Amino acid sequence: MTYTLHRGDALTVLKTIPDESVHAVITDPPYNSGGRTSSDRTGRTARAKYVTSTSAHDLQTFPGENRDQRSYRSWLTDLLTEAYRAAVEHAVAVVFSDWRQEPTTSDALQMAGWTWSGTIPWIKPASRPRKGGFKQASEFITWGVKGSLDRSRDLYLPGYFIASQPRKDRVHITQKPIEVMQQLVRICPEDGTVLDPFTGSGSTGVAALREGRHFIGVELSDHYAAVAERRLQAEMTQDDFVLAGPEE
Repeated sequence: MTYTLHRGDALTVLKTIPDESVHAVITDPPYNSGGRTSSDRTGRTARAKYVTSTSAHDLQTFPGENRDQRSYRSWLTDLLTEAYRAAVEHAVAVVFSDWRQEPTTSDALQMAGWTWSGTIPWIKPASRPRKGGFKQASEFITWGVKGSLDRSRDLYLPGYFIASQPRKDRVHITQKPIEVMQQLVRICPEDGTVLDPFTGSGSTGVAALREGRHFIGVELSDHYAAVAERRLQAEMTQDDFVLAGPEE
């Protein structure tokens, strides 16, 4: 398996990806959520939004968290449109969001040309309680397909996931569980290419390599690109693969 990690702006890099060259798009964009008011959502860093003051970790923040909902939908539509162009027929797009942004995420997916095919709940047992109300125990995975699903594949994937965010060796504020990502990347055919325009700490890429898929990632933050690079190289070298990245 091979990987390429681009360091730069997601939309700029996506425009350089050749037509019909990737087989799945699996990504966790900055949600631009996390607040009851406009100033809460647009005037705070990602760390201020998503990390409690009592948290034991001191992980770095990440950029791209200051859009209101209208600009977020426009920006995400542009990104998913470029991803659609780069995807082959029958490719699947998988996009994480929270409860606030799930409706606009499904709008952006469809406006970009993908056929919206469902929303998968990711249930987090270790999650933040809400005093006087229901616990915020879920995030959501909106997915769609370019054209139609490839019915020739003998593939059956779950309709929900139950897993907490990593605690041991956690390297990113919004890091996703590798056991969830490994199941998601199976939507990509074996030996196909998974694209993640928001690579973060590289969990999608690590999962793709483990499951026998190639990987193309994009990360704007120099800090997290370096983290992803270390994790991807470690995954490659433990199986004695040949490196195909990074790309500056």
